[in-house]
Amino acid sequence: MSEDLYIKESSQVFDAIVIGSGITGGWAAKEFCERGFKTLMIERGRIVEHRKDYIGEGKPTWEQPTRAVVDNLLVQQQYKVQQECYAFTDATKHFFGNDRDLPYNTAKDSTFSWIRANQLGGKSLLWHRQSYRLSDHDLQANKLDGYGNDWPIRYKDLASWYSYVEIHAGISGSAEGLEQLPDSEYLPPFEMTVPELAIKASIEKNFPGRKMIMGRTAHLTKPTELHLSQGRVQCQARNECQKGCSFGAYFSTQSSTLPAAAKTGNLHIAPNSVVHSLIYDESSQRVKGVRVIDNDDLSEREYYGKVIFLCASTLGSTQIMLNSKSKSFPDGIANSSGVLGHYLMDHNYNAGASGDVPGYEDEYYRGRRPSGIYVPNFQYEPKRASKKYLRGYAFSGGAHREDWIDRTHLDGFGEEFKRTLSQAGTWKFGLNANGEMLPRYENQVALHATLKDKWGIPQLDINCRWSDNENLMMEDAALEAEKMLKKAGLENISSYVTQRPPGIAIHEVGTARMGSDPATSVLNPYNQCHDIDNLFVTDGASFCSSAWQNPSLTFMALTVRAVDYAAREMQQGRI
Repeated sequence: MSEDLYIKESSQVFDAIVIGSGITGGWAAKEFCERGFKTLMIERGRIVEHRKDYIGEGKPTWEQPTRAVVDNLLVQQQYKVQQECYAFTDATKHFFGNDRDLPYNTAKDSTFSWIRANQLGGKSLLWHRQSYRLSDHDLQANKLDGYGNDWPIRYKDLASWYSYVEIHAGISGSAEGLEQLPDSEYLPPFEMTVPELAIKASIEKNFPGRKMIMGRTAHLTKPTELHLSQGRVQCQARNECQKGCSFGAYFSTQSSTLPAAAKTGNLHIAPNSVVHSLIYDESSQRVKGVRVIDNDDLSEREYYGKVIFLCASTLGSTQIMLNSKSKSFPDGIANSSGVLGHYLMDHNYNAGASGDVPGYEDEYYRGRRPSGIYVPNFQYEPKRASKKYLRGYAFSGGAHREDWIDRTHLDGFGEEFKRTLSQAGTWKFGLNANGEMLPRYENQVALHATLKDKWGIPQLDINCRWSDNENLMMEDAALEAEKMLKKAGLENISSYVTQRPPGIAIHEVGTARMGSDPATSVLNPYNQCHDIDNLFVTDGASFCSSAWQNPSLTFMALTVRAVDYAAREMQQGRI
């Protein structure tokens, strides 16, 4: 990227200001810039250059000084929460937030793991890349069972926008014609292993209505001319994605949307700019700018724009809104409804089962596939379910053969033992639940009354718990996973139910929800604030329910749809 792209001070009034540079921020910037709007992207963290700053890429574990294990003292001082993330290693820790500098508070008897990645590109550098559409079953669930407010949109409102972002990002998968999981615009799927194919056949034979498919993931299995023109090439199946990918084979801000935005000449980026609050003008009843604090020297500055897009992550955007107080909005900007900060949700990944797959000693696999199998929610309609809880869950998982690392616990000594370790071991297969969380008013975030961070911004006070509904769901998921594995002929099966806290799925949503009624929601169907027509929120905060699918693809679709709407409104002079 050209050095001219980055700015610190500016008196320019930008057409659009995008706060955040992750999945939604990258898309918002690209869409505004390609429509000819002068756009400023504000990022609270450091610059990360594609390829150049992937300092852990390509380094195998044995070449890393600590064998990828982060020093325990450093973990305790800086990464006590971040180290809970699946992607956290010594080769990726530089992409995670520093807990010491990013404190937050949790209410009594409440825990929440807030995983953060404060740099250009945000968590698009670390996400697990699973990409699924929502269906009308998800968008109508609140209305049917009375939890939460009704989504003000339906699948038909998102379908074309899903296709738009899928074609650009590159989603591998297979068309399955499932009612609960609409098909996407696909690149070829990754292949299942032979044991996985056998387990798939067993599940679909013995459990009518259940399907096991290959996970749909944002990887270029067969790049198109569009992807090649972005400088991206085919996935090498290294499964080291969180270190950064110089091939651009998985979708990220750095590999895709940021270069597209920069190419237009309409983009500027303000890195190391921690947003303190939005500047609200009482006379025009609009947001006129953004107040930031320098990440390094703590100096203050302001940026001005005609339309503001909050894409700072669910909790990041909510914190900014709560801290943007004025005479008209003493409890946080655009909060006349009083629901800002409430209805926090995450996915529940607290159950599953695994076992040994007998046989297949002459079968193996090539490469390290960066995706697994997926069993979509089979309880997506209330009439299909005979259960003690509402909503449902999916399963992710996969098969692998034990290697020497998996068997270091075995007793043995000498040449024969070493020879045994050098051979592939038993096939293993596991299923892990991805459960929906009900929207509940009492699960909320607020600004702490006295505690602040080093930038003088009030810390978030998080009050979020699993309910009996989520706990019952996980108990059922463990039982169903075990049933499926037994039918498939696995041995040494064990199931589990844990109590890892909300947040650890890194799918938090819901704290500035959309809706048709301004009295019960923050945003309208186009992610525009009911109270302020030039303020939009397009990250997970806008969700009315968590559904059971990974949310990132829907973040993208909602964002490009909102930019399209905002651009038309601006051109008509209504914003």
